[in-house]
Amino acid sequence: MDYDFLGNTGVKVSNLCLGTMTFGQAKVGLPGQCDDELSHEILNRYMEWGGNFIDTADVYSQGLSETIIGKWLKSQERNKIILATKVFAPLAGSDMNSRGLSRRHITASIEKSLERLQTNYIDLYQIHCWDNGSPIRETLLTLNDLVRCGKVRYTGASNVCGWQLQKIVDLTEQLGISPMSTLQQQYSLASRYDEFEAFCVCKLNGIAVLPWSPLKGGVLSGKYKRNQKPEEVSGRIGWVAQQENTRGNQACPAWTKLEGNESMWNTLDKLEEISKAKGKSVAQVAIRWLIQRDVVGSVIIGARNLKQLDDNMGASSGWNLSAEEVRSLYLLTLRLLFDGV
Repeated sequence: MDYDFLGNTGVKVSNLCLGTMTFGQAKVGLPGQCDDELSHEILNRYMEWGGNFIDTADVYSQGLSETIIGKWLKSQERNKIILATKVFAPLAGSDMNSRGLSRRHITASIEKSLERLQTNYIDLYQIHCWDNGSPIRETLLTLNDLVRCGKVRYTGASNVCGWQLQKIVDLTEQLGISPMSTLQQQYSLASRYDEFEAFCVCKLNGIAVLPWSPLKGGVLSGKYKRNQKPEEVSGRIGWVAQQENTRGNQACPAWTKLEGNESMWNTLDKLEEISKAKGKSVAQVAIRWLIQRDVVGSVIIGARNLKQLDDNMGASSGWNLSAEEVRSLYLLTLRLLFDGV
């Protein structure tokens, strides 16, 4: 694998980060969730590839993702792993104050995450989204306290817009506290909105972008075809397509938003053309495009099995997209900014 610095830190991480939202089977009916055994197999294979960066969140599978990682982490050399998690959302059965980015919730949440992960520190602690109910000054001072006492090494944000990230940058400078090092954001050939503002803030301040959903919930994997409604077993998009009362979301688009979107199908045609020329999979080309963006520090990939993981990991090193291939995909997907998915 190839490695790069994590934003404005001196820490190097693999350019593919293992996302673990699929770990744990708490969401009844949602396909593709991994039990403990399969999750540990995926973690082991990721490490065999040379990966060292693992991302989770307290809310993933209602804490089960962190718990599964914690069981596995006991058998690993902790200092070789860069471990990231997040705070914001409530877990099932929690009270009205067990959510958000207040000092009260953050300090309680970090203790529970450390317990589930069976470690005494988090390498990267991220706010999962913006909280209008808590002063951002209180949130940032609380995160800085966690850094000062050694429970957190670095901090980051996720799912915030440009002005929110700029406010975070300005406040950390004014207060003289530890700056945020990363921005975890939805980013792919099918979702490029943050290039307008948020990523400009990142470039000016040494903040690394960590794209989530690099394949847009499987849209950019190449397995979906024009005018062919997917079967339920084909993946989450297929599962959503077959459910009468289930709506899609940003990480798992509805088939109704895809089937008539010619800009998306044209993008997939180009990806397939490049993939054949390169001898790579469509998914690898889509992920490689992200890796070669100068603002990206590491791309967060998810896997439901070892085959998916192995294919995604093949995007990490040993080859590049040409300048013309990068440019052609860049121009082609500009249309998607207007058409949406």
